[in-house]
Amino acid sequence: MGSTEDLDYPQIILQYNNGFLVSKVMFTACELGVFDLLLESGDPLSLDVIASRLGTSTTGMERLLDACVGLKLLSVELTQKGALYRNTEISNIYLTKSSPKSQYHIMMYYSNTVYLCWHYLTDAVREGRNQYERAFGVSSKDPFGAMYRSEEEMLKFLAGQNSIWGICGKDVLTAFDLSSFTRIYDLGGGGGALAQECVSLYPNCTVTIYDLPKVVQVAKDRFIPPEEQRIAFHEGDFFKDSIPEADLYILSKILHDWDDDKCGQLLAKVHQACRPGGGVLLVESLLKEDRSGPVETQLYSMNMLVQTEGKERTPAEYSKLLVAAGFREVQVKRTGKLYDAILGRK
Repeated sequence: MGSTEDLDYPQIILQYNNGFLVSKVMFTACELGVFDLLLESGDPLSLDVIASRLGTSTTGMERLLDACVGLKLLSVELTQKGALYRNTEISNIYLTKSSPKSQYHIMMYYSNTVYLCWHYLTDAVREGRNQYERAFGVSSKDPFGAMYRSEEEMLKFLAGQNSIWGICGKDVLTAFDLSSFTRIYDLGGGGGALAQECVSLYPNCTVTIYDLPKVVQVAKDRFIPPEEQRIAFHEGDFFKDSIPEADLYILSKILHDWDDDKCGQLLAKVHQACRPGGGVLLVESLLKEDRSGPVETQLYSMNMLVQTEGKERTPAEYSKLLVAAGFREVQVKRTGKLYDAILGRK
């Protein structure tokens, strides 16, 4: 960036300017069921068939399909009968609801919740606080009360988080050898996808999902099969209620929701409850120490501003919080993907 060519024609600036247009094209195609229809059909379909089956106008759908072709989410074949559309392989894997690696639910959460909060990013920067009150008319003082303001919203959020662990869970849980930890508590474990991945990778462990009562109920009813005996549940608020003894505590995308004081309070409680020789595993998107990237993490930190009380941090910042709470032998492992792992021992 900064070359004469960039200054003569600001290609990268124009790309950034159109960034939200790209997101909304993908979100809209997911929401309308374009990728699901093409997967289920097994054969490429024409514009008229797609529009008819999905109940849309041909005018709008033609532009949406062509934009998806440009984004390489669809491919098109021009025949004597007209254009025929099919999914690309990456769309079959990640944008269809039925795929084990589907990102559909996190896309819908971003489209219907995150996107609306970001409309008030300027206000968030001016004020230094989340924007739930402006975006949804609910109090900004309780971020999770706002996120879970209805059962529908809670389901969208939990399903979205589960979809992330479908593609990142194995990497963060194998960043360190956790086989010596047999009794594990997943604090704020939500829909339980990370817990399921954990018992799959480490068959000798049991994992207890510790979360708010309404979250636990949804996890039991919707996400965790009743025959899974290695996953248990604990209803409570880990800031207010006691934390039971365990060998390992997993905090995945928890500390980034809170300021340093609340993180310190929680980690101190975890350290007190932890068995000697046990540990805590933090799963977070880590900034570089000089805060120059990764850009995804920098953007996530902006999202923490508009949605929570927290921020993304550097490895040194997380290590400082862990050491202050009493943990030692802090190790950091970058996975090369969205989320990284930090292990502290008692």
